[in-house]
Amino acid sequence: MAVSSNKRSVRFDSAEQEAFLNLWRTYDCLKGLEESVFGEYQLSAQQYNALRLLRAVHPGSLPTLALGRRLISRSPDTTRMLDRLEDRHLVIRVRRTENRRVVEIAITESGIQLLDSMADRVVSMHRQQFGHLTESELCAFVELLKRIRQPHEAADGHWLND
Repeated sequence: MAVSSNKRSVRFDSAEQEAFLNLWRTYDCLKGLEESVFGEYQLSAQQYNALRLLRAVHPGSLPTLALGRRLISRSPDTTRMLDRLEDRHLVIRVRRTENRRVVEIAITESGIQLLDSMADRVVSMHRQQFGHLTESELCAFVELLKRIRQPHEAADGHWLND
């Protein structure tokens, strides 16, 4: 439902502020469902995403910096997140012999098993979050989100190229 310019001037400073605050509120609503599901497995959303990305390259690995670039949220503490996953034997880290400064991260069999055990719950969560939208609405929404992010992400950004 469109908001008249009179209502907007009372409630919001601008159309951009209204859009941002609605996006933030939507994120907050969706985040609650996500935290509930991932909490059942003692994972954060960021940890889940790291495992998901590592499974995509399995049986290979990713350098830590490459994994960091592919994560949804920028995290200043990727090392600590990976420490927690490694403590649970969900990932392993290996230093390259040709360059000891480069650390490769790989998912373990336990990590794959955890993701497999979560799969139905994650699909159900996403249906709860977005199942009321049609396929064409979802496609349009994704394209609009990409367009919104485009001027704010690096041109070589992982999210723009997928």
